Amino acid sequence: MKRLLLSGVALLALPAAAYANCPAVTLDDMQGIAPGEYPQQYELSAFQDAAGCVMEFSTNPEIEALNAQIKGNPELPPLSERIPAEPLVMVPYNSVGEYGGELNVLSNATEAGTSDFLSVRHVSLMRYSDDLQTIVPNVAKSWDWNDDFTQLTIKLREGHKWSDGEPFTSADIVFYHDNLMLDENISETPKDYITVAGEPMTIEAPDDTTVIFNLPAPKPGLIAHFATHYSQPFQPKHFLGQFHPDVNPDADSYAQSLGFEDGYDAILAYYGNSDWTDTPTPMLSRADIVDDLPKATYPTLESHIYINDTTEGRQLVANPYFFQVDPTGQQLPYISTQDELYINDNEVRILKLVNGEVDYKSQSLQLASAPILLENQESSDYTIHLRSEITQSVFGFNVTHEDPAKRAVFSDLSFREAMSVAINREDLNELGFFGQGTPQQYVGFSPLPEFVDQDWLTYKAEYDPDAANAALDALGMEDTDGDGFRELPNGDKLVLNLNFSTQGVAGQTVELVAQNWADVGIQSVVKEVTPDEYRSAQSSNQLDVAMWRKSQPLAIVLGNNELWVPPYENYFGVRNAMLWAEWIDSDGAEGVEPPQWAKDMIDDINALQSAAQGTAEFEQLGNDLVKAMVENMMFIGTVNAPAPIYQNNDLKNFADFKTHSYEYYRTYPYRATQWWLDE
Repeated sequence: MKRLLLSGVALLALPAAAYANCPAVTLDDMQGIAPGEYPQQYELSAFQDAAGCVMEFSTNPEIEALNAQIKGNPELPPLSERIPAEPLVMVPYNSVGEYGGELNVLSNATEAGTSDFLSVRHVSLMRYSDDLQTIVPNVAKSWDWNDDFTQLTIKLREGHKWSDGEPFTSADIVFYHDNLMLDENISETPKDYITVAGEPMTIEAPDDTTVIFNLPAPKPGLIAHFATHYSQPFQPKHFLGQFHPDVNPDADSYAQSLGFEDGYDAILAYYGNSDWTDTPTPMLSRADIVDDLPKATYPTLESHIYINDTTEGRQLVANPYFFQVDPTGQQLPYISTQDELYINDNEVRILKLVNGEVDYKSQSLQLASAPILLENQESSDYTIHLRSEITQSVFGFNVTHEDPAKRAVFSDLSFREAMSVAINREDLNELGFFGQGTPQQYVGFSPLPEFVDQDWLTYKAEYDPDAANAALDALGMEDTDGDGFRELPNGDKLVLNLNFSTQGVAGQTVELVAQNWADVGIQSVVKEVTPDEYRSAQSSNQLDVAMWRKSQPLAIVLGNNELWVPPYENYFGVRNAMLWAEWIDSDGAEGVEPPQWAKDMIDDINALQSAAQGTAEFEQLGNDLVKAMVENMMFIGTVNAPAPIYQNNDLKNFADFKTHSYEYYRTYPYRATQWWLDE
């Protein structure tokens, strides 16, 4: 047995069967140890007390070689100086793992179809446990609210380090908030999730491990945001702060010495102008100067860090300073490297899955692919898990279209109602979802809270082509040229351009809906595009019809209001009324003024987030929001159905996912840091 001696403490490296002083407990066999304060995890002292042991820590025997691949990282100090004084102990599902191996995954392209892979290594202050009910500590050690939910105090872990070994402290959270989120040179307008009732929070850092969020109004759902959102409310001040003029007076000259225009140019190259962490690194976006940069990507707290970033994919290695350990003291993650391959062609992706070339995949897998995946799972040694989706595919007519004639029709509620009742959702369920789904209207929440009238789920969702034809006739949309399709009321030809991405909606769904609309005289052209092409057209207000999956549970809505405020989601989701959003963001100086119901919905969602749950006020606000969303048909619902999750059978400690969802940030509740490969 090989031993490593770090700081005078014997650390066991290999083999995996030889453990340290604490017992090798798993959720399958807790060996009589009582559960901790939170499910499936313990703070170190709590675990040692429960198990009656003193933990000895061990590290991946490859860690020095992995660290050498991280540009700008110094040689490693002893493990005792790399992990916090109080590391987070994660109890594996089925087995204490073995180190090594490479996790192979697929994405569509840079920034497209990447969230399931990103969610494997993701960390934030908190996370949802896999019951999707309990918020548990992660980067944060603990938190505490004041009585009226206007002040949140978070405690961090003493000795926590960034992936380059520099201290992670409360200053990194203040830097994220004050210098990135509130700096219009980086974020043009404050994100909805750092505001409360439209007003920004303030943050204090009285010491290195204490952060105080001061809220202008109550927002108890803030911790749900921290537990589910892709954004991470911390960034490395010691590195990105070098380029920020408010942190470093010499930021511009330092950045220019490295080949950037100024400090902000450097921040945008490393961090981007959003906190989506799969934006291209300098390895891809600034290949001209990357060799001269101090780091190829900014330091992380995640389980793995980029060492390579190209148009073909990304490679990552384990973070040598990661803050989690297993019950035997082995530093997580178990898996040494990760490889992300970009393939935008859905058929090629499915072929690679069928051939067993991938370890895990969920995003962009549609139910239409389930038969071929199920047929080959035994021969290629993988497992398909069919799990319900929180979201459903929706269609949103562009009510601020640049073409005035189209805008006039799309903005007419009777047109949107006609297009809803023209959809045969029962046929769509049978043909597109093998009868496994539930036809329903889009209502914003998923599931619809019990205190909201459940009839909204079927509002204008019945198949009634006669009513659709009558409504279109009343709008003056006639077939003036005899080709079987209606023109706009002004006589112009109407052809809906239905551009879609399989990441957001199944092609068969779009084809079937297009046929339903053709049956009532509305012509369309269906075209598959890449996710990036779709998002670019959506952002520039070029789409006729937006289409993607959409909905959120109440718990997430309480921390994130974006589904209820124009344009009704972020860059990565389905948006509508882009010019209404422009009017709101510019305080009426630009764009198109929204109707009163849309303004009222902004007030109502802000009030809901501050109201006490269970009160009459809270429930009335929830009902008002659903009523406004559904009656105005900003998004037309289709069918809620399950979708496949793919697991290579070599991948161990793979949990039973409750949903196939982005809303809880895909894999994040299921603790992928304790996955290991039995190859």
